[in-house]
Amino acid sequence: MIGEKTRSELMEIAGRYPQARSGLLPMLHLVQSVEGQVTSEGIELCAEILDISAAEVSGVATFYTMYKRRPVGDYHVGVCTNTLCAIMGGDLIFERLKEHLDIGNDETTPVSPGGGAGKTVTLEHIECNAACDYAPVMMVNWEFMDNQTPQSATQLVDDLRAGKEVTSTRGPRICTWREAERVLAGYPDDRADEGPSAGHASLVGLKIAREQQWTAPPVEASGPTEGDMAAEQAVEQADTARAESETKVQEGTEGDK
Repeated sequence: MIGEKTRSELMEIAGRYPQARSGLLPMLHLVQSVEGQVTSEGIELCAEILDISAAEVSGVATFYTMYKRRPVGDYHVGVCTNTLCAIMGGDLIFERLKEHLDIGNDETTPVSPGGGAGKTVTLEHIECNAACDYAPVMMVNWEFMDNQTPQSATQLVDDLRAGKEVTSTRGPRICTWREAERVLAGYPDDRADEGPSAGHASLVGLKIAREQQWTAPPVEASGPTEGDMAAEQAVEQADTARAESETKVQEGTEGDK
């Protein structure tokens, strides 16, 4: 159940924007941080605060894949299975994890018998993690885990389930999914500066540019050049001439009538 603290924070988020409904996305993340998913209660509350219909809120919650309508485990593990990651091993990693965890796509491992310390993992295939230079890539609660193999992937989920500290290859220590959702709602956890923000593969182009002494054109040259303007004028003149010609033809046809 959503308490008064969460209601107050939802109203605070809505108040950040000139138009309150612009706060819907972070508000839904906050709901997930509390409920573990986007619940009907969360949808109704967001609609009430923003003075929009529940159908409008539901439309957003079902459009974006980061919003979940089923409970998510302590950790959300996404495996990229788009073209490059797939051919580099992403499909094999995903199949290995399904077998290793004994769950399917968008399913969650069961809670440990007797309520032990074991953590739960939700597994999902992702269309693209926007990290092709590190393929095959996985994400844990939206943090990158680069250059994975079936072996490293199974070790990763085992460490997560055992409650061990895991660090992103290009980011901070991994928190729980609910904690990550609270960050996405706009409440920082002071981990933003942990770990490297860019790796070698992402910086190769910059290295080559510096070696070749390539630079970007000056700002004043980024606008239309004289050649561009001349081309535009030629097109405008051609359009005008064609329009005049068509008008004359039309007038001549009407005169014949």
